[in-house]
Amino acid sequence: MAAEFPGTYWTDYELIDSGEGEKLERFGSQILSRPEPKALWGKGLSQREWNSLTSVRFRPGAGFGRAGKEDSGTWERRGGTVDRWYIRYPGSQKGLDFSLRLGLTAFKHVGVFPEQAPNWEYIYSRTSSLVAAAKETAASSGKPFEAPKVLNLFAYTGAASLAARAAGADVTHLDSVRQVVSWGSDNAARSGMQGIHWVVEDAMKFVAREIRRGHQYQGIMLDPPAYGHGPDGEKWKLDECLFSLMKDVSKLLSPSKGSFLILNLYSNGYSPLLGETVLREAFGPGEYKLSSGELALRDRLGKVLPLSIFVRAEF
Repeated sequence: MAAEFPGTYWTDYELIDSGEGEKLERFGSQILSRPEPKALWGKGLSQREWNSLTSVRFRPGAGFGRAGKEDSGTWERRGGTVDRWYIRYPGSQKGLDFSLRLGLTAFKHVGVFPEQAPNWEYIYSRTSSLVAAAKETAASSGKPFEAPKVLNLFAYTGAASLAARAAGADVTHLDSVRQVVSWGSDNAARSGMQGIHWVVEDAMKFVAREIRRGHQYQGIMLDPPAYGHGPDGEKWKLDECLFSLMKDVSKLLSPSKGSFLILNLYSNGYSPLLGETVLREAFGPGEYKLSSGELALRDRLGKVLPLSIFVRAEF
């Protein structure tokens, strides 16, 4: 099992400190203080230092943090703060470069999960290899080039979609919330990217329909929440739906050489080993390799904050 972190080249983001159920982060010029249940240790900075650095603090409402529930809260702002702003992700690979709009939402989120940066790097690398192979095949066969198809499920505001598109893939971006799909479209426009297919739909319904149509993808990314609802009120509960979804996704992923899948999970109690077992049982025997680990952030004082687990399948 591996632990992966954003690279130090990403100067628009920094985890400054963590502890006592909070994290202090810098996104561009603004420093945010937000709840973080996994920060079980003490803060490295004094509360006075923490307060003096904070531009905006999220204050949760009653009931925040209950199982299956994330009540809205409010942001306490100091002078000079803004509700929306942009940061840039430069990437460690040539060609991987995009912009992300941040916003102060009612649920403590800001439109980006920075610990996901290693997945963006992986997506770009794997997709670039697929694109290169497709171009070589087209050149040798005399047939038109067909970009590899990549699907991003539970795609949120689309950083993973942008990483795949930057590499040259034909990308389908799906989320059940229209507002975050629009947010992703804005990120693409700001990054100078076109050609992404934006879909507002329930993930399980979309996957089932794509299977019936005989469609397949060379890359699939999934970042399912613990709880959620589709655009028509469909209920999603990770514990009950994940394995069924992964069995369907196994039919949607092309078995061709170079295909890949990333499953990312934030739910407490899930481990990389559990994620590997889910994928292995869903896909069955075959010629593929699984790897897994945790995505984490490291603050200025060296404290490591693990935030999600990932499982990657390579064919």
